[in-house]
Amino acid sequence: MIIKNFEIKKTKFENFNFFLMHGANQGLKKQVISEFFTSNFNGEIIKYDESEILKTKDNFIEELLNRSLFKYKKIILISRCTDKITELIEEVLKKQILDTKIILNSDSLEKKSKLRFLFEKEKKLICIPFYEDNNQILFQICQNFFRKENIKISSEIISLLIERSKGDRSNIQMELEKIKNLSISRTKINIDDILELTNLAENYSVFELIENYLTKDKKKTSKILNENNYSNDDCILIIRTFINRSKRLAKLIEEYEKTNNLEKVITSFKPPIFWKEKETVSTQIKSWTLKEIKNKIYETNNLEKMIKKNTINSVNFVSDFINNY
Repeated sequence: MIIKNFEIKKTKFENFNFFLMHGANQGLKKQVISEFFTSNFNGEIIKYDESEILKTKDNFIEELLNRSLFKYKKIILISRCTDKITELIEEVLKKQILDTKIILNSDSLEKKSKLRFLFEKEKKLICIPFYEDNNQILFQICQNFFRKENIKISSEIISLLIERSKGDRSNIQMELEKIKNLSISRTKINIDDILELTNLAENYSVFELIENYLTKDKKKTSKILNENNYSNDDCILIIRTFINRSKRLAKLIEEYEKTNNLEKVITSFKPPIFWKEKETVSTQIKSWTLKEIKNKIYETNNLEKMIKKNTINSVNFVSDFINNY
């Protein structure tokens, strides 16, 4: 059964157990899953990738059946779904699965997709397409947010936010939260604040790379590095981002060594550290000594000079630097 976006609020999801959410609008999917499924949910929420389940199909089905006997509610979120999982879903539909909702998340599926066809034709299955937001919808989202939070902002700034987030709802929502936090200490927010505060959408992988490096999560850092084809220009951005983040970390570590009060150091730091960052920043402070991070800043400055002299090998230089703790 197909449910359009405007029908979502009218749909009684409690009457259904299987859902397919397909399309490029990941931000709206997250919003719908949170608002109608996981928010205030008292049961168990389990997340899988399609590849994980397909490797152990029998175990997955057995687990569903066994857990159903205990009658506690659960939600199973399966990401990156393709037609490969269709056969498994058909098999699960034949079983008596109690108190379980299974939500499949996939990219855009063609009309001839087996998975999409299954969910569209069966009345006991819900299929929701999530199309990309246009600028008008994103503008309305921003306006509603600022009105609710009582933040005065110009139309020009909203347009800039939409442009810098590349029309992605998830990026927009991240930036709106940053502005909300900034508004606590600012009575007026201007374009310069937005330019300094917000990230270009295409640079999110760069910031994620640096944050994981400073957290000393070698596995995630290596994964991000391997999954992205960084250009020579990206390398300069990585270096500048690393230097800025490292300098902030050095100040935090210096204060922490003086006070030995981690919570106070993070809470009182200026400019404010956003609440979503606090756990990450806390880990970073504990992971480095002041001497170590200052050495890294020194090494990064030398690396930047080296790259400016030899741009051809910049990607290799940066990769070697990131891989070397």
